Amino acid sequence: MPFSHHSHSGQFCLHAKGTLEEMVQAAIAQGFQTFALTEHMPRDQPEDLYPEEIEASLTPEQLFTTFKDFYHEALRLREQYSSKIHLLIGFESEWIRPSTETLIKNLLQTYEFDLFVGSLHHVGTIPIDFDRPTYERARAAAGGTEEDIFKEYFDTQYRMLSELQPPVVGHFDLIRLYADEPDGDFQRFPEVWTRIERNLEWIAHCGGLLEVNSSALRKGLKEPYPGRHIIQAFQKFDGRLTLSDDSHAVEQVGLNYQRTLEYLDELGVTTLYYLERSTLPMDRDKDRIRTPNVRSVALKDAMGAFAGRSGAKLGIIKADHS
Repeated sequence: MPFSHHSHSGQFCLHAKGTLEEMVQAAIAQGFQTFALTEHMPRDQPEDLYPEEIEASLTPEQLFTTFKDFYHEALRLREQYSSKIHLLIGFESEWIRPSTETLIKNLLQTYEFDLFVGSLHHVGTIPIDFDRPTYERARAAAGGTEEDIFKEYFDTQYRMLSELQPPVVGHFDLIRLYADEPDGDFQRFPEVWTRIERNLEWIAHCGGLLEVNSSALRKGLKEPYPGRHIIQAFQKFDGRLTLSDDSHAVEQVGLNYQRTLEYLDELGVTTLYYLERSTLPMDRDKDRIRTPNVRSVALKDAMGAFAGRSGAKLGIIKADHS
């Protein structure tokens, strides 16, 4: 019963490809049971526009219009394909500066979501996953060393976790994508590792799902996000893991899932968790989202369900922010 809690489409994200409907159709073709539609949240500051958005002369106001269009298209697709796939509607958050919290809370008040993915793509307002030169700029601003930027990343992540309490935590260790040693062990920096354990314990205590994100493999990393030592630490806190492909194109739906599942099996993971849309009415006075049901599946069953599917094949593309 394959599932993913994190995806994007070229219809609503300029560094992705394909329409939202094509992404849904690809998930159906791959035999997905559950697939989450989670476009990037709009940003309200011109300096936070992505390079491709600047090139397209977009404004923050247009991003909000685009997001509204995404939400209504997602509703249409959920209805149209309800007999073939369970679609969750949400968004991927940012945490660029403290005021981002207000933007997120406004989105949660405006729309009815099934989930959102709590992600971090910036350190000190500078993107850390766009390209190596931008990462180096963020590192210099954080103090100049890998340890400096790692500590700042995980401290900022903790603030995001504390304020948002996301139901799904996205690419937990994204900071390693452009690091000097992207496959290195964070435990070589004791102060960094202490922060990682703090964040993992918080996620486990609050019942969040930590996504195992296969997109790291197509970007050339040796292991998915998060790396093995982080998953092993999370297991000690009895944390719950889920699965995401973070697809930005139809050919990336389910890409490297078989390899990811084998990786989890090697680490002794026996159970995965996924979200199911709740049919209970939403209480706007206390609920941020339509609180989803959490279901579990044995890892062995997930491996069997996805074995041999085309999306499970190895794929590596040039690393970028998609």
